[in-house]
Amino acid sequence: MAVTSYRRRWTLDDRAGSVWHSLPVDVPAGCPGLLVTLTVPPIDGVVIDLGCEGADGWRGWSGGARRTFAITPTAATPGYVAGELEAGTWWVVLGLHRLPVEGAELIVEAVTGPVAEIPGLTSYADASAALAVPSRPPRRTLPAGSGLKWIAGDFHAHSLHSDGSTPIANLAALGVAAGLDVLAITDHNTVAHHLELPGLSDRFGIGLIPGQEVTTDTGHANAFGHITAIDFRQPASTWVTEVARQGGLLSINHPLGGDCSWRHPLTEHPPLAEIWHSSWLDHHWGGPIAWWQAWGLDTVPIGGSDWHNPDSPTPIGTPTTWLAVDASAETPAELVEAALQALTAGRTAISTTYTAPILLRVDDTLIALDAPNTLVLAPDGTPHPVT
Repeated sequence: MAVTSYRRRWTLDDRAGSVWHSLPVDVPAGCPGLLVTLTVPPIDGVVIDLGCEGADGWRGWSGGARRTFAITPTAATPGYVAGELEAGTWWVVLGLHRLPVEGAELIVEAVTGPVAEIPGLTSYADASAALAVPSRPPRRTLPAGSGLKWIAGDFHAHSLHSDGSTPIANLAALGVAAGLDVLAITDHNTVAHHLELPGLSDRFGIGLIPGQEVTTDTGHANAFGHITAIDFRQPASTWVTEVARQGGLLSINHPLGGDCSWRHPLTEHPPLAEIWHSSWLDHHWGGPIAWWQAWGLDTVPIGGSDWHNPDSPTPIGTPTTWLAVDASAETPAELVEAALQALTAGRTAISTTYTAPILLRVDDTLIALDAPNTLVLAPDGTPHPVT
């Protein structure tokens, strides 16, 4: 067993130099585990993120949600990827998200050796096992084009693998209860949760889409698909190219979302954008639509609840993103692939909730459903009565 310790006062000069700072840890061959603990002083205004990069690549991120994590060959703290600990230099990654004027003294201790108990793992497993599969609401059938059918989804939700309050199993249960067919699990700066998704999809009968929220303090973006972790420390332009290279889909998140608004410069736009985010509570406010028009209406719109916990502004499935998918897709795994294909093709529609009024494109016709006495606005602002 070996202990590597760092004790240092971090200042605004450090924060100005870079948000992220990496502390080296030597991991020997055959190492049975790594246990890291971060001590943060109880000072108002201090927010420190925590993550880990192995000698061969990214191992996980818990942001400001955890102060300790462990990785072993067979198990890891939620948010981190288990597996053999390759010999070489590993890095404890700190994010100086918020520091007070006087700075803050942080203590990092990294222990290489046997890990007696993996922080957060037992409680996570117990909570997952206790969840039952809920009943679904009556299925909503919408008119669709030839060979297609509409399925319901939500493209933004968080679990205990980052800063959510619940295991993925509970997200799946909430999605089923909301009538969803697919739900993207988009934990921050990690893909550790991807391994759970196929089994939970089958258990709950809902397609759980692998996602990751690439997160910085100047903007967030969801990357969907069976891809590796995207390095949030690199310029956002590399997110666009790397996600595309791996065959995934990138979406700008909540572009007008308060202190999480999108401020990264881009010359190449990703294919998707979260036009309807749960923070759009006053639908008389035209900001999200104005942003979409300014950004480019060729960007495929999606919606996301951004659910973290029961105190989130809206429940899972609010808003609901509808996708026109291959009508033959039935199993959860088939629905995941069909949903990704529908996103690629731009076959989406968004409603406030599962049962709310909706505007659909069916072949070359726009159809407004459950929307009596309303007007449909064209992109140029021209109103058209629903007939």
